[in-house]
Amino acid sequence: MLPNPVVPDTEQERKEILKRYRHLLRVIKPRIVNDEQKKMIRKAFEMALEAHKEMRRKSGEPYIMHPLAVAQIVAEEMGLGPTSVTCALLHDTVEDTEITLDDIRKEFGDTVAKIVDGLTKISGVFDLRSSQQAENFRKLILSLTDDMRVILIKLADRLHNMRTLDHMPRNKQLKVASETSFLYAPLAHRLGFYEIKSELEDLAMKYTDTDTYRFIAKKLNETKRERNRFINEFIKPIEEKLKQEGLKFKIYGRPKSIYSIWNKMKTKGVEFEQVYDLFAIRVILDSPPEREKADCWKVYSIITDFYRPNPSRLRDWISNPKTNGYEALHTTVLKDGRWVEVQIRTERMHEIAEKGYAAHWKYKEGTNSESALDEWLTKMREIINNPDSNALDFIDDFRLNLFSHEIYVFTPKGQLKRLASGATALDFAFDIHTDIGMTCIGAKVNHKLVPLSHKLKNGDTVEIITSRKQKPKEDWLNYVVTGKAKAKIKAALKEEKKQAAQEGRSMLERRLRALKVPLSPNLVNDLAQYFKADSVQDLYVNIARKKIDLKTLSKEHFDGDRLILPKETPRIDKKDVFEDTVRNTLQKNAELLIFGDNMGRIDYKFANCCNPIPGDDVFGFITINEGIKIHKTNCPNATQLMSNYGYRIIKTRWNNQHEIAFLTELKVSGIDDIGVMNKITNIISGEMKINMRSISFESQDGIFEGIITLFVHDTTQLEELIEKLKKLEGILSVTRQ
Repeated sequence: MLPNPVVPDTEQERKEILKRYRHLLRVIKPRIVNDEQKKMIRKAFEMALEAHKEMRRKSGEPYIMHPLAVAQIVAEEMGLGPTSVTCALLHDTVEDTEITLDDIRKEFGDTVAKIVDGLTKISGVFDLRSSQQAENFRKLILSLTDDMRVILIKLADRLHNMRTLDHMPRNKQLKVASETSFLYAPLAHRLGFYEIKSELEDLAMKYTDTDTYRFIAKKLNETKRERNRFINEFIKPIEEKLKQEGLKFKIYGRPKSIYSIWNKMKTKGVEFEQVYDLFAIRVILDSPPEREKADCWKVYSIITDFYRPNPSRLRDWISNPKTNGYEALHTTVLKDGRWVEVQIRTERMHEIAEKGYAAHWKYKEGTNSESALDEWLTKMREIINNPDSNALDFIDDFRLNLFSHEIYVFTPKGQLKRLASGATALDFAFDIHTDIGMTCIGAKVNHKLVPLSHKLKNGDTVEIITSRKQKPKEDWLNYVVTGKAKAKIKAALKEEKKQAAQEGRSMLERRLRALKVPLSPNLVNDLAQYFKADSVQDLYVNIARKKIDLKTLSKEHFDGDRLILPKETPRIDKKDVFEDTVRNTLQKNAELLIFGDNMGRIDYKFANCCNPIPGDDVFGFITINEGIKIHKTNCPNATQLMSNYGYRIIKTRWNNQHEIAFLTELKVSGIDDIGVMNKITNIISGEMKINMRSISFESQDGIFEGIITLFVHDTTQLEELIEKLKKLEGILSVTRQ
């Protein structure tokens, strides 16, 4: 009998509580190995019943129904043991009642107290409106390394809350359902609880997208009879053959979850009627461990004897189980023009698929002792703490890769942003605010500078760098994936192009007035053709952007309002002229090139193929377009150059005086912001008084790369310059070529 202080309000409620408690005991009984464990569960039940005696849920039922239900999920659906059941019964006591952690420790020991403490600490982890998500995730992962049962019980707690969410106000329903789809469903998936994951997704959808949920549920109900007939016809010949082969098995068809059907409708862009795999056929074999693999492949062979398989849809997770322990053979076969997914697994594999990693302990060394589960939990802690592990790295698998189609990233202040998979730093900028996107010049991802096209990953912290001088560019459309960013960029480019076209037309009108040439549609079309513009608007835009120089147009180019296309000028072979010049003048007058003496008069560069520096034996080679190239005498190309073009060779030596500078190249990359070139040249020429030979920069995706050729006295001066350039804001790297 229950003590008087804990008698519920009605006899009916008292009977219901006892009924559920006895059912819990029946489920957990096979895993209870001694009387102490049985007493522990009884004691936890009585403590929870007493602690929650004045409390009721929103539904009006006694609060104790909730911890009983959570304990039931933990035992029956997750397959956990007595310690987990005890903690599930007590999980709300410290947070919601007068019972303290010391009370728990005194009655049940350190392990139970530690788990209950973990459940209490992470109660606020999943508040999506909080600005502390990053810190909350950190706490969650730390709790995982403490004891995995904390997360498993929390998962069971959420599942029961979702099953009873009808009684909560609408705003609470939306909040809890959003949290569930955001974190709990992916967590269940990562831990291998596929049934729980599917139920959580369906329940979350029920509240966040009620109309679609009801529509698909109604459609499934309407097609149930026809679907069952098809399943029975599909199964019948397979069933007969499996019996002939003497295999012990269960075979049945089950509908896909509403969420997975909706997801398929979205990703494939099809109607409900066009989703072919509304259900899956499961074959579950009763096979001993040594025959599991062979039996599963035998079933596969039998099925494909009756129905044609799709080779690209075969998945062998028996030879190579998933990282969360899932094992099965999946294939898709064709019957009557319809594709059917078939899953083949053994009883052991099925239990692991239903109950996740927690089911592994049951099969370890043929024991039911909870120590095997503890060993598994220890292994999980090792995996989580091992950064080199690919098996279950929660930093990647859980926090960073929650979804395959969506990513979650943070602002520097910890605000959570959800973006499409493949989203870039520029997508993130537009997601924050249109103005930030329009003026974005780069980003810092996890404190490291990246270009606008950098693809973001789950868990990234992103800081956007802006400049008032920045404007959207055409190539931005190549590396944004979100609809918002694409629409805003297109609108901005369209408006900018419209304004540029108006300006270009005005510039053309002014030029033609000066030439006293009348502007007409025919003339505009002629000009567009001559300047190779795709349209009249592009002609105007190119004029405004100085891609077309109107000064090249003169009076003789026009006949009335038509353009006279200029005749081609005779082609001059520059190479012949160059060869004559070399033979007749340069080779005679520049036999000896001394660095420092005639630097100002002779255009030369160091060859990239051998990169000579002062002290090397070198020679000069006269090129067609790039002046004199200085090569090492042992350069890989030296033999060919000297043998084939001996008349272009110039004897060259170094001047050893310290004040004579030598030529070198620096490669610089960074954020392409207006003014960055000026900052670089100020340090080189202004601050360090170094002469530059040439400077060449190219920009792509908001990142520039440049080569600076300059004269330095020695490596000390060069290293000092490199350090100063590296300290400039927006500079990514400075290296000597």
